[in-house]
Amino acid sequence: MLTILGFAMIATFLVLIMLKKMSPIAALVLIPALFCVAVGQGAKLGDYVIDGVGNLAPTAAMLMFAIVYFGVMIDVGLFDPIVRGILRFCKADPMRIVIGTAVLAAIVSLDGDGSTTFMITVSAMYPLYKRLKMSLVVMTGVAATANGVMNTLPWGGPTARAATALKLDAGDIFVPMIPALGIGLVAVLLLAVVLGRRERKRLGTLTLDEALATETAMEPETVLVEAGGGSDRIRKNSGVAGTSAGTGAGTGTGGDAAEHPAADEGADEGFKGLDPDRATLRPKLYWFNAGLTIALLTAMIMELMPIPVLFLLGAALALTVNFPHMPDQRARIAAHADNVLNVSGMVFAAAVFTGVLSGTGMVEHMADWLVGAIPDGMGPHMAIVTGILSIPLTYFMSNDGFYFGVVPVLAEAGAAHGVSPLEIARASLVGQPLHMSSPLVPAVYVLVGMAKVEFGDHTRFTVKWAALTSLVVLCAGLLFGII
Repeated sequence: MLTILGFAMIATFLVLIMLKKMSPIAALVLIPALFCVAVGQGAKLGDYVIDGVGNLAPTAAMLMFAIVYFGVMIDVGLFDPIVRGILRFCKADPMRIVIGTAVLAAIVSLDGDGSTTFMITVSAMYPLYKRLKMSLVVMTGVAATANGVMNTLPWGGPTARAATALKLDAGDIFVPMIPALGIGLVAVLLLAVVLGRRERKRLGTLTLDEALATETAMEPETVLVEAGGGSDRIRKNSGVAGTSAGTGAGTGTGGDAAEHPAADEGADEGFKGLDPDRATLRPKLYWFNAGLTIALLTAMIMELMPIPVLFLLGAALALTVNFPHMPDQRARIAAHADNVLNVSGMVFAAAVFTGVLSGTGMVEHMADWLVGAIPDGMGPHMAIVTGILSIPLTYFMSNDGFYFGVVPVLAEAGAAHGVSPLEIARASLVGQPLHMSSPLVPAVYVLVGMAKVEFGDHTRFTVKWAALTSLVVLCAGLLFGII
């Protein structure tokens, strides 16, 4: 009976969030609460939730302060020179432009928010693609796949969800996966080279001046989206050549919208991508911020301290040094409050789902059934099975549904055959390159909307390359003995 109810609870949760009848947070709380009552254990619901919250508090803290930290780094201009350098590298060579798209998307993905990544990437690269008449689905496909690999960062979402669902430390999941994910990024760069060569062969190579000369004006009225200062800046412009941002529509979850006056910009200014005049820039503190970020990431990789503690200290130090006045600090925190609340709220809401699933015994019964359904020869290879399943499942369902509904069952089934939950958690990350092009990911609509690409065209072009990248990550994990 518990097996049926467990699968019914997961199915109900998946259907409601996939049909957008409930928000993930509401579904994570209300659905398990109702099923807890249905199995006759409603009186113990409070105990299950408290136990879950205690287990998930470190993960929530890590996500909260990581979002604040990287949001502040974007605000103060840490990534601006990188963006400008990539654009200078690209010149007007189609192959370099596609490679630059992949590199830029991967770097900006450090903030853990897909919408922000796509806004910055498209804002910077869209004018180049338009002027050279390059294929825009190449831009969206490469950006989405690169972001999918980087989405496995502990503060990006999937790793935190896997850690939450299996009650593991996010660092223990992520750090050993770095070599395999590095191979995944190399695969994305090789993909960019292949697609770039194809575009170069089709279009040839121009100098930047020649490219600009081919277009004397943009469309009559375009919506320009700039990312900077912790917000998504949306402005109108009438026919200005060499503008700094891409054309498109759609809103992200990365911050508040603010009007920014339009201004004529020269060719050099037109390729910066980030608003160069935002008030939050701190050029005199650039090397401090760069050193702090490098030190923070190094300490995380070396596991000198727990990741939540590292980001708590890093966010506090970054805010204090860059914004010494209290009103400025409050403004920066407020600018990123939406992201912080959404992500941390999801983690704590998940305490209800995972608490009920495990506390009532549903997971154990479901795992027993699943173990019986898997051929004996496949039991010891549950990590590989999980990695393969993650590719289609994370495309056809949300990360919430997969990590909170499916992964715990796979982990229990693997445990029966001596497979570590850490291996299951790492294998579950394999499908993320494809997941970022899923129709269930809101950020992908920001990407295709800004790039003026039909979602169907993006899907047809991207799915095969993203699935191949996922398989490369899986094979690399097996090669390195990580999975």
